[in-house]
Amino acid sequence: MANLTSWQALVEDKRRRQKESIPKEWLELIIAPPPDVLNVTKVPKECKLLSAKELEITETSNVDVILQKLASSEWSSVEVTTAFYKRAIIAQQVVNCLTEIFVERALARAAELDAHLAKTGKVVGPLHGLPISLKDQLCVKGLETTMGYVSWIGKYADRNAVLVDILYECGAVPFVRTNIPQTLMWPETFNNVFGRTSNPYNRALTSGGSSGGEGALIALKGSPLGIGSDIGGSVRIPSAFCGLYGLRPSYNRVPYEGAVNSLEGQDSVVSVFGPMSNSLSGIKTFMKAVVGSKPWTKDPMAIRKKWDENEYSLVEHGGGKQLCFAFLTDDGLVTPHPPIIRALEMTKNALVADGHKVVDWVPLKHREIYENLAGIWGAGASEDYAVTTASTGEPILASMSFESDQVDEAPFLPSKGISAYELWQLHKRKRELRKEYLDHWEKTVDITGTGRPVDAIICPVAPYAAPPHGKNRSANFTMVWNGLDYPACVFPVTQVIETIDVKKPPHQFLSETDKTTYELYDPTTFNNAPVALQLVGRTLEEEAVIGMTEVVDAALRQMFMKYHKGSW
Repeated sequence: MANLTSWQALVEDKRRRQKESIPKEWLELIIAPPPDVLNVTKVPKECKLLSAKELEITETSNVDVILQKLASSEWSSVEVTTAFYKRAIIAQQVVNCLTEIFVERALARAAELDAHLAKTGKVVGPLHGLPISLKDQLCVKGLETTMGYVSWIGKYADRNAVLVDILYECGAVPFVRTNIPQTLMWPETFNNVFGRTSNPYNRALTSGGSSGGEGALIALKGSPLGIGSDIGGSVRIPSAFCGLYGLRPSYNRVPYEGAVNSLEGQDSVVSVFGPMSNSLSGIKTFMKAVVGSKPWTKDPMAIRKKWDENEYSLVEHGGGKQLCFAFLTDDGLVTPHPPIIRALEMTKNALVADGHKVVDWVPLKHREIYENLAGIWGAGASEDYAVTTASTGEPILASMSFESDQVDEAPFLPSKGISAYELWQLHKRKRELRKEYLDHWEKTVDITGTGRPVDAIICPVAPYAAPPHGKNRSANFTMVWNGLDYPACVFPVTQVIETIDVKKPPHQFLSETDKTTYELYDPTTFNNAPVALQLVGRTLEEEAVIGMTEVVDAALRQMFMKYHKGSW
């Protein structure tokens, strides 16, 4: 290979080694459709690589069901891991979602778990035998961790991240790592090392970011449960764009120690790890297992809070019998597209039909919260990116678009830092904004009729479904909750239906961004894209957020069954 010192040569070598990590006999049986085939969700079923039993295993979305079959030895961990491994490789061929692929290591781990169960009759832990995919931040001993940076090619971990150790202790089988954007600070997924990840429902659309590899992989059922990270929406955006469930926990509820990251040392608005899955059972099972492992004994920043079954049972929320949900339709700056409005109305109607109450949520100072977060992140971001890429000279991406000269998303790349004093003022203002929002929430006790403030907020994850590559220019609907440190769970509602979700006449625009968002919408472009919403709760209220999302999900399913042939 010519000029091994160039960053392009390093990339070429890394991609070659990645391909060689896939069993050749698997690749020979995968025929990827041509680029003009946009919806690739049926490829795994039509592909000759998966046996009938492997299809049965991977089509089982409910994580609890998979765990039950593993615990009873109806399915072995080797069988389950192999099935999801093959399906992950199929996903890789059609949407480019993987980074590290370690088949032999994972299968050896699965065999050990099967042997333990056969010998003792007992599972190793609550995640016994379950394959779990990891975002390319979670270090696994002996494996490279590039996080989308050419400069980190050849950077092998000398120990596991704490969360990876916990997964092993719980009996899980980590088996692949997934693609991310360079710097992580993008709501799409593209980097110079592994390239672009696309949306399996429509490859002309983005899978979101920064956990976009996880979103695309799980949407194709190449993993039953994955871990993403979220500093401004990076679990929730790909979960929504790919039709999944995904949880953004509060700061430090899930351990971060030993993982790599951008903007390290920025501890005011911190990144958090959270689960992504095709089932809500996957979200609950992950959180219960991780919290049950006492992560605060392994990570000094982890919150000391055990799993709270009373909180999950919604004891402080009327036992879940008559909840009051506040619906935020717009943030005062952007009006969502028609499919998002329809999803809000569907959810509202389903909850009312199920005996719950709904009120409107008036957004409080969202613009200021956005600007505060951007200022905090931007304080040292440019220097962080420059230092990281300096050793190889790889270019820092200025756009997620196919056209390299487009820089219309450059706001995600701050141009200059600020003084320490100026940063302290942003931290101080953030604390003040959190207090103002807490008071704003508490005052809703006057309008709920339940004797409690609103139990949760339901709102868009983005003003649109998955947009074309390079067009996801805002994370405002998610990052506001990062700034306030409110846990939020994404739940799928519907898909864009171009004959129903027609473009509306122009409205009175709330801002220039609102006008740009309106002009972006074309129902044909977005057709088939998943549509999801998020349920937002109070700080460190993850159990209740999961419990309330189950209530909403059940109400939607009940209404769906009633109107199965309607506009759902």
